[in-house]
Amino acid sequence: MDASTPRSGLQIWIMAIAAFVIVTTEFLIVGQLPALAKDLNISVAAAGQLVTLFAFTVMLFGPFMTARLSHLGRKGLFVTILGVFCAANVLAAVAPNIWVLALARFIPALLLPVFWGTASETAGQLAGPKNAGRAVGKVYLGISAAMVFGIPLGTLATDAIGWRNTFFILAGLSLLMAVLIQTFMPTLPVPGVAKGQKQTAIFKDKRFLAHIALSVLAFTAMFTAYTYLADILERVAGIAPAQVGWWLMGFGAVGMVGNYIGGRVVDANPLGATATFLLILIAGMIGTLLTVQHHGLMALALAVWGLAYTALFPVCQVRVMQAGSAAQALAGTMNVSAANAGIGLGAMIGGAAIGTWGVSSLMAISSVIAVLGIAVTLWMMALQRAPQVTVNA
Repeated sequence: MDASTPRSGLQIWIMAIAAFVIVTTEFLIVGQLPALAKDLNISVAAAGQLVTLFAFTVMLFGPFMTARLSHLGRKGLFVTILGVFCAANVLAAVAPNIWVLALARFIPALLLPVFWGTASETAGQLAGPKNAGRAVGKVYLGISAAMVFGIPLGTLATDAIGWRNTFFILAGLSLLMAVLIQTFMPTLPVPGVAKGQKQTAIFKDKRFLAHIALSVLAFTAMFTAYTYLADILERVAGIAPAQVGWWLMGFGAVGMVGNYIGGRVVDANPLGATATFLLILIAGMIGTLLTVQHHGLMALALAVWGLAYTALFPVCQVRVMQAGSAAQALAGTMNVSAANAGIGLGAMIGGAAIGTWGVSSLMAISSVIAVLGIAVTLWMMALQRAPQVTVNA
């Protein structure tokens, strides 16, 4: 099958849009936290733990669920996943309290990594060997766009139609994508599964495990403040609630540039790129903290923050996949789990810090974690240069 044909090209774009809807379901709630907290009569910090719940569920169950469901036909699997997302988003929209909303977040979190882990593989099958790379790139464009724009879209939609109606829209989009996949996607053979023993050998590689730990640190630094950015803009910077979504949209637009830059520079020196963008992240967050009363300058600081934040997504993914080159698919899945561990930890740390020191402390705390990440990166670079260090295969 050739991706240059109109039909296969359409199928791959459907996969990319489905990936956008799936991943947006995870990130959209961050932009809804202030409104959601008011409606359910809870604190923003308590609402932020819904982010932790989703992220930790992905982290803990992702590799297991992907392995358990990898033998299923992709077309039926994707339709089922999108159907579950539709039902879960309806449940979230009608949730009377945080406990029901937590259940509505837990269920799709079980299946998000399954879709994420198999969508690019399926796109490659649809495109054929000659066009597999371009097809996979389109699917990852949908994933990256969801990471960058999911939060501002959630904020804008919540301000315009309310957070509950936003979940109803996500439910409708999930159902639409399920129908499109059922209608247009052919039945594909299930790819062969690589030998487990060879795949899991990377877990004996201390260098690989260090890269996983570094991703956890990096994403914790990124999300300790970013989880509550809508609240920071509203309560600390004094941005009108109706305008917060547009500020976040600008953050995301700059972030797409960072995504491109990160992808371009990471291959040459993954650890160097990690340290560099963590340093830029610190500059952006501290700059934002110092300029909250001067919105023009704050916009520039937020642009620096957004560039580094989004650049770290591909930087961490490529860095870990290079470190686990003997089993790149498993390595990539492990980085997704590590990222979600960091997202969950960041939301927890940020929520605790709000209660103790206030929301304005989050950029400084995130910066301290980023400094720790830089220190670990420099240590790993020193070990990498040391001739006596050996790495298990």
